[in-house]
Amino acid sequence: MPPRPEPLSPSVNLQVNGSHASVLDKCTDFTRADELKALGLYPYLRVIETGQATEVEVNGRPMLMLGSNSYLELTSHPHVKARAIAAIQQYGTGCAGSRVLNGTLPLHIELERRLADLVGKEAALVFPTGFQTNQGVVSSLVQRGEHIVADKYIHACILDGAGLSPGLLHRYNHNDMEDLEATLAGLPAGAPALVITEGVFSMEGDVCNLPEIVRLAKAHGAQVMLDDAHGLGVFGPGGSGTVAHFGLTDEVDLIMGTFSKSLGAIGGFIAGPERVINYLMHHARPFLFSASASPASVGAVLGALEVMAAEPERIQHLWENARFLKQGLDDLGFDTGDSASPVIPVVIGDFERCLQAWRLLQDQGIFVNPVVPPGVPPHRSLIRISVTAGHTRAQLTHALKVFEGVGRQLHILDSHA
Repeated sequence: MPPRPEPLSPSVNLQVNGSHASVLDKCTDFTRADELKALGLYPYLRVIETGQATEVEVNGRPMLMLGSNSYLELTSHPHVKARAIAAIQQYGTGCAGSRVLNGTLPLHIELERRLADLVGKEAALVFPTGFQTNQGVVSSLVQRGEHIVADKYIHACILDGAGLSPGLLHRYNHNDMEDLEATLAGLPAGAPALVITEGVFSMEGDVCNLPEIVRLAKAHGAQVMLDDAHGLGVFGPGGSGTVAHFGLTDEVDLIMGTFSKSLGAIGGFIAGPERVINYLMHHARPFLFSASASPASVGAVLGALEVMAAEPERIQHLWENARFLKQGLDDLGFDTGDSASPVIPVVIGDFERCLQAWRLLQDQGIFVNPVVPPGVPPHRSLIRISVTAGHTRAQLTHALKVFEGVGRQLHILDSHA
């Protein structure tokens, strides 16, 4: 979407053409979405009329879903749904309050214990959403005189948490370890710092250089927090995540994860030392002042963890599909960047041509997501593909044929030849 507009003058008495300016003026002036709709190139808020699966219906029309983050295809798994239904039957549809008052259920405690065990940490804390998790952890943990050192491709929720923190934010170039080292070396001597990275970067599917990040952080006395929203359930033994994949569980201080990707529900968590989790429980405002995660969501995640342990072949199928599709796109001549995960970008570059590619794919029954600035740097607009464990080889082969046709029609393959 377009960048946030610049704020109006803070003066409430500003006169425009003889009338007072309004805080709502910017809403009237924002027409970019209307212009894209008029061109038939508005790619957002599509209504999906069926559950998340490899095929969905949009406006009554079947489409091959290559834009879902349900990597393990658990949102419709019978056991996951049964666990959600059982939770509703026992506890109702909501908790009617925050966790610190009247919103803590035995299910929350059980889930936190199981998540801590999964990622190998002493304790975990569940938040209503993944966005609130990062926002709450960063804003409450980093205080005045302390520093946040973050990859330039980190998610917006981490940036918002940094904006609410009284600490100072420093951004290093994406996955650039020399720049990370220079950034850490430039901090005041002895100043506390938290290095934050994503395990799997959500737009381009590349994986962080975690061993080097840990080494540099330790050398400069900094702690490390890893956002593993797209790595949990995908990497590591039994889907335990990117940190376990690298064998660095004891070296990474905090591990964050979400439920809206592999685990088939909504919510998020932070895991780490017990004393840190205890501190966050009493200081993270999104945890303190939000209604707790619903019984259905918590029950569904417990069910998803059980399926993930009982059906390890799902992760195997996921990786087979991801490798097949990426290799096919590479062989056709598409630019798939440095993807090393089930998130596969098709880099187009030009904003308008990216939306044209999206529309042609949409018209031919392929559901994908275009990503344009500010979601990616200028001139790096891309089509974001997400592969799941449930895709068949026939579905992926069909998708490759459609991508090839669109690539040739728009001369994308010509430009990458």
